[in-house]
Amino acid sequence: MADWENHFKGKRITVLGLGLLGRGVGDTKFLAQEGAELIVTDLKTEEELAPSLEQLKEFPNITYVLGEHRMEDFKDRDFILKAAGVPLDSPYIGEAKKNGIPVKMSASWFAELTDIPIVGVTGTRGKSTVTHMLHEILKEAGKSVLLGGNVRGVSTLALLPEIRKDLIALMELDSWQCQGFGEAKISPNIAVFTTFMDDHLNYYKGDRDRYLEDKAQIFLHQKESDVLIASSQVAPILEEKYGGQIKSQFVVASPDMFPEGWKLQVPGEHNILNAVCAIDTARALKIESDVIKRVLENFKGVPGRLELIREVRGVKIYNDTTATTPDAMAAAVSALKDRGNIILIAGGADKGLNIEKFIQSARECKKVILLVGTGTDRVKESLADAVVHDSLESAFSDAVASAEAGDQILLSPGFASFGMFTNEFDRGDQLVALVKSL
Repeated sequence: MADWENHFKGKRITVLGLGLLGRGVGDTKFLAQEGAELIVTDLKTEEELAPSLEQLKEFPNITYVLGEHRMEDFKDRDFILKAAGVPLDSPYIGEAKKNGIPVKMSASWFAELTDIPIVGVTGTRGKSTVTHMLHEILKEAGKSVLLGGNVRGVSTLALLPEIRKDLIALMELDSWQCQGFGEAKISPNIAVFTTFMDDHLNYYKGDRDRYLEDKAQIFLHQKESDVLIASSQVAPILEEKYGGQIKSQFVVASPDMFPEGWKLQVPGEHNILNAVCAIDTARALKIESDVIKRVLENFKGVPGRLELIREVRGVKIYNDTTATTPDAMAAAVSALKDRGNIILIAGGADKGLNIEKFIQSARECKKVILLVGTGTDRVKESLADAVVHDSLESAFSDAVASAEAGDQILLSPGFASFGMFTNEFDRGDQLVALVKSL
């Protein structure tokens, strides 16, 4: 096994971005426990980060610089651990690189320090669902699996002590974590690329190619013995842009390859595509078809992704809070519209994406209820009958009052959660709490 056990002890590490999702806290706690000397810096204040700081109060080897970053914390360090979403042109990362300090990210740093097989899943939409489908399949097949990457509350670095020879690491990787793999010049042994659509263009300053370039790091450093599984939606894009650079075995997952007679519980054409990506990956891992079929037919979905929370007086209520793009919201409406009228709760913070699909899909709904935000400001004039609310509570009350038996209430925002919520999970958690209180 790779020797990571003395890798962190006594090392001077600056953690850039602690955050509130739990991953940064988990990484920091692990590094502190391993004896690193840490500086944790975050633009959020001590008050804003209180829930995260509470979990770290026992460690004397952590120094905090909050509400700001300082150049001096990016000099004379052994490593910088960078959180997702740090700007591409960050002067602090520029300073670290100028000083020859290695810049790491959690998932790729884990991968550098292990020699167990790694399955990585990326894509604009579908990566969480495919990852969780695979997790269930691997467990059902009797495989020992570590689940990490872009998973709420999970520190990938903190999985290092669990490594054994018989394990498989399964990672959901967003574009930032793929960026980390690119900087480390490594890729997972099996790379799964579900879809590519416009997203995060506010971060990438409108440069779609730069977004794709980060995603592509999931396969660009693979070897001939590795496998790339790409859906039929994204495969032509990858072939056109990177055809000559793909060294691994290239498998295209197409929805028309979904086995005849298999039935999914999760709705929508997009979930058939997700399932085929999972099937092809499981087959690459030599898992029997009967195991794959059993798991997929029982798979109920992922929290916050077209998740049926409850049925109340004949009205089904769905939490699709992770639909933070117009494409994702349109997929949710498409998946449910034949099952009954939709009362849509949507809107939020703008990410600079094309809004035509949002408007078209919203017009297919019985009623549209919008949450305030810069994205909502862009769409509300095109949706004359839409009502705008300044809290989820009042929006949900409006939806419940408007619903009749057979209707569906769908939270599928189509925009980011900034402003009204801590993050997209907070938005979903608030909806779940409101539904439970009915």
